[in-house]
Amino acid sequence: MLTGPFAAFSLLLVAAAGPKIVRPQSTLRALSSLGLPGSPAAVRLLGVVEVAVGVGALVTGGRAFAALVAASYLAFAAYVALALVRGGALASCGCFGKPDTPPTRLHLIVNATAAAVAIAVAVNPSTAALAALGTQPLAGLPFLVFVGCCTWFTYLSLSALPALRRPTGATR
Repeated sequence: MLTGPFAAFSLLLVAAAGPKIVRPQSTLRALSSLGLPGSPAAVRLLGVVEVAVGVGALVTGGRAFAALVAASYLAFAAYVALALVRGGALASCGCFGKPDTPPTRLHLIVNATAAAVAIAVAVNPSTAALAALGTQPLAGLPFLVFVGCCTWFTYLSLSALPALRRPTGATR
């Protein structure tokens, strides 16, 4: 029942890891804005771990990977909550490597929701996304479209929506 949303959140975890591996500076700035330690090597390692956890969750769908996905999103939620309370990381949270994606309450809600879905899967494991393809109609194409759209819309809500809500400075 939660295979699709869990797959989407796992895929989002992988997508958010890429910029950390390639360009760790945004995440380093975000960490330092809150007085948290970090180094390029540590940020890159975090990205590699996120890829491993996300891919493992997509392939196995097991309790262990679900628990790791939940722990990842709980850590992200804690970071965003800290940033919102302290007022740090105003330029970027580092999650997508872009300087224009500050942490918002929506980030907190998405991270908490992703953690809740992953906890539910850890408690009651669902079919792995890869295995689910074989049981889906049309060779799993509708399932893949669903997961892809959920991942893309969640990404857009975290990366583009804050820019749309930002005042432009234009007067009327």
